[in-house]
Amino acid sequence: MLVPMRAILDAADKHDYAQGAFNVNAVCQAKAVIQVHEMFRSPAILQGADLANGFMGGRTDFMNATLEDKKKGAKNIADAVKKYGMDSPIPIALHLDHGKNFDSCVAAIEGGYTSVMIDGSSLPFEENVEITREVVKYAHARGVSVEGELGVLAGVEDHVFSADSTYTNPLSAIEFFKKTGVDALAISYGTMHGANKGKNAVIRKEIAIAIKECMRHEGIEGYLVSHGSSTVPQYIVDEINGLGGEITNAYGIDVNQLIEAGHCGIDKINVDTDIRLAVTRNMKELFAADKRLQTSASIGEIYELLEKNKSAFDPRVFLPPIMDTLMYGNVPDDDVARICKCVEDGVKEVVGTLIVKFGSYGMAPKVETVTLDEMAERYKKAGI
Repeated sequence: MLVPMRAILDAADKHDYAQGAFNVNAVCQAKAVIQVHEMFRSPAILQGADLANGFMGGRTDFMNATLEDKKKGAKNIADAVKKYGMDSPIPIALHLDHGKNFDSCVAAIEGGYTSVMIDGSSLPFEENVEITREVVKYAHARGVSVEGELGVLAGVEDHVFSADSTYTNPLSAIEFFKKTGVDALAISYGTMHGANKGKNAVIRKEIAIAIKECMRHEGIEGYLVSHGSSTVPQYIVDEINGLGGEITNAYGIDVNQLIEAGHCGIDKINVDTDIRLAVTRNMKELFAADKRLQTSASIGEIYELLEKNKSAFDPRVFLPPIMDTLMYGNVPDDDVARICKCVEDGVKEVVGTLIVKFGSYGMAPKVETVTLDEMAERYKKAGI
């Protein structure tokens, strides 16, 4: 069933494991994420980034997506999650990643999301507080969880870019929780967005430890989130390049550091790049193994885009020729079905691995199955 994200993070916090949160940009991705979590009896958090909603609204140049595109896309993603997850035996949250502004968060909530992030990290502290508090007021009245962000991660993810990191100050984090009533907080502690994190990226887990200790001291019941946490598996990068790709300087966060972070106060770990890489590798393998598909009437253009963009690994670059399939799950022929299988298998490979590594397997029964209406009533009683 669909639940507010807070319920899933509460279980992670109480039982000392980290919950992976995985970005999706297509109906078949959502299907695969839910299925692999069901297989491991794990709670699930699926994420649609702000511009992913634009893409799923039919805007292939998603960097220029309008609010209307995002509204349409949010509903498409939510419909897919409801289709495969509403009667699922595991608790599932659908979360907006990097909501750009209040309107983007409202669009996601109206579309069917059970959790949203408002990213005010580039703003001065008080302005960040103000916009986050505004989103919290709107979302909590509807039982929807809210994630904020404090501190700046270096790297690139869609419209989010920074050349340098600014670590999160633990005392500022406490003030932010108190002033906003936010459920979860994404912190900057050494991770980076994108695939170019550097060979020896080091997580400053002491920052997470300090924030969690201060939260306990102040009686704050909230959760910490790790963004920019893709592991960028080198074997997948090597396989892509062995198939003609030209990906360079691609390094992620060592998974052992993330596992340790999960025992040091981090409750949610965001992963996107790993899935992109696995899906890209699978498509390249498919076209290499069956050359007939390179000129297929329905998916031949995907091959052409793969060949044209050898350094790219974001499936949104390659998959616009089958937008109807991505947006609505329609599969018109066997060739498109084979591409969907590439996507689904890539998702399952990455997500299944990290479910085990992060420790959420078997934890679905630990999550309270609370509805949005019930959570809204709790927020009301708590005055947040």
